[in-house]
Amino acid sequence: MTDQIIDKITGNSPEAKSLDITQQNIEQLKQLFPDVFSENKIDFEALKAVLGEEVDDSEERYNFTWNGKAKARQIAQTPSTGTLRPCKEESVNWDTTENLFIEGDNLEVLKLLQKPYHKKVKMIYIDPPYNTGKDFVYKDDFHDNIQNYLEQTGQVDNKGNKLSTNSDTSGRYHSAWLNMIYPRLRLARNLLTDDGVIFISIDHNEINNLQSVVNEVFGEDNVLGTIANVNNPKGRSDDKFIATSHEYIIAVAKNISMAQTYGFEPEENITKRYNKVDENGKKYREIDLRKTGDSDKREDRPDMFYYFYFDQATNELTVSKEREENSSKTEIFPQKDDGTYGRWRWGFNTATKRLNDVYPKFMPTKKIWGIMEKDYLDGRPPVKPTTSWTHKDVNSERGSEQFIELGFSKEVFSRPKPIGTITRAIRVGTLPDEDCIVLDFFAGSGTTAHSVTQLNAQKSRKIRYITVQLPEPVDESKKEDIEAVKYLQENNKKLLLSEITKERLRKVDDIYRDQLTNDKKGFKVFKLAETNIRKWDADFDNLELVLQQAEKSIKADRSSEDVLYEIFLRYGYDLTTPVETESVNGKQVFVVGAGALIVCLDDEITGETVEGIAKLKEELDPETTQVVFKDAGFADSNVKTNAIQILKQAGIDDVKSI
Repeated sequence: MTDQIIDKITGNSPEAKSLDITQQNIEQLKQLFPDVFSENKIDFEALKAVLGEEVDDSEERYNFTWNGKAKARQIAQTPSTGTLRPCKEESVNWDTTENLFIEGDNLEVLKLLQKPYHKKVKMIYIDPPYNTGKDFVYKDDFHDNIQNYLEQTGQVDNKGNKLSTNSDTSGRYHSAWLNMIYPRLRLARNLLTDDGVIFISIDHNEINNLQSVVNEVFGEDNVLGTIANVNNPKGRSDDKFIATSHEYIIAVAKNISMAQTYGFEPEENITKRYNKVDENGKKYREIDLRKTGDSDKREDRPDMFYYFYFDQATNELTVSKEREENSSKTEIFPQKDDGTYGRWRWGFNTATKRLNDVYPKFMPTKKIWGIMEKDYLDGRPPVKPTTSWTHKDVNSERGSEQFIELGFSKEVFSRPKPIGTITRAIRVGTLPDEDCIVLDFFAGSGTTAHSVTQLNAQKSRKIRYITVQLPEPVDESKKEDIEAVKYLQENNKKLLLSEITKERLRKVDDIYRDQLTNDKKGFKVFKLAETNIRKWDADFDNLELVLQQAEKSIKADRSSEDVLYEIFLRYGYDLTTPVETESVNGKQVFVVGAGALIVCLDDEITGETVEGIAKLKEELDPETTQVVFKDAGFADSNVKTNAIQILKQAGIDDVKSI
């Protein structure tokens, strides 16, 4: 019998990269059609035979395509080998907050979130570049997108690479934009819960292309609607012919049959009708039980014509299908304004059951008695949104005003989204009492996080946010960036757009802090980076140094917590999962999720340390436990060999080294 050894996580291990979507798709296909696989490869002729008439391989079929689409699909399916490094010094309320701010290219970040947040995000709102010719459109590279990201954001020597706008002189103006948005939407869909929804803001430049991409990625049947968001009622003065007064919001469900949407709170023109207050202080309005409108005839619904009788002496109200002849009580029946018979809004059985919910009232102007129902404001259903949002709170000017109210000058950030636009999307896409996650991977000025925080504080909502922003440099040589540069320099911040976003989030947190629960205060900051794990770089000019470093699996400038959160990403743990630090035989041990994951990355680990971890697991008694060590951290090879046996005796079968 050979000794078991600890599995080492290498560059080819599933734990060394984000979710392999291609392999996941193959496994799902294998579950559905096992007979189309031969020697673990897909037999496409067999697959066609299984699908029968549903296969359309004719050259003239409808197909939405563009230059670079195949590469864009490949980019979406290529796993990321990057990581997210924790940045406690820039965070607010690190220990207890459940909110995340992630600085980095959103394509790589979306890949890294695939394992920990698969089917966990209830709603996504994004405001991507509109492709006006002035937007920064990030150019992806599936060969090494992390290195590409570091170069394009100026974090490493880029040998002349520059941030670029997608000018319409490039020749492939729309294709470049489609290549940017397509893989991001494919990845975003995986993060949505089955009843989740996504809202995407866009203007006329790419609305047609975006609708086509959405139809392909989400399915045409899952589109909830396209909203005209009237954000500039006066219209744009620089438009040559017709002044544009609106943008668009495309609303899409992941699965429309499971979607749970809500609506808006009633506005003042509705709430002012609730002008009465009951004995409990609740606002209500009186509603006539008579049916009004074109379909109010007695003969239309005979079951809805009957009589109420009110005894004024005893204050008793009764209901009768038949008319009571010679009754001394006040007879009340549905009478139209012209004096003819009408009908009630309720059938007779409902009226019998709900007799205590109505009361008689004499209406002096009509000189007749009526039956009234109390309609309470609290019980009113939400207002169903329409495809035209003309509300004052979606006006672009409000976005700038709200930004200025936080202490920024207007020029620091151009045209931030108004809070009202995103708040309305959240109210449609989430339920009032729902504990859920809202994601925005084009964070911009941080309006989505602001909206979530405000809703949590003012409406006692239970929403977590994940917001992602590229560290796009602001350039003091550009006129439009002068005020942003000035603000960042005055506050000793890096000249990055993401620094403005974080500053806004801090200011918003200060405003609402006293109204928030601990888990909704503040935010954890993470930054996209290359993996913490050293890879083999064959530098034959400096081979001695390479061989020395080969024994060290973790890069010299990375901390144990850097590695810990990379393990979170690879194993699929929520980045806000509680972490306790224990000292076991003098070694630092991270205990994650009450013992579901135990990580020790110290050096000189002895058998006593391993036994201490086994004892810790027994004390915590989780259902299952995963343990990770640093591969070079064991005192000697015997300890490493014995560790797996010691832990197995404690019921721990999943032990790996990194």
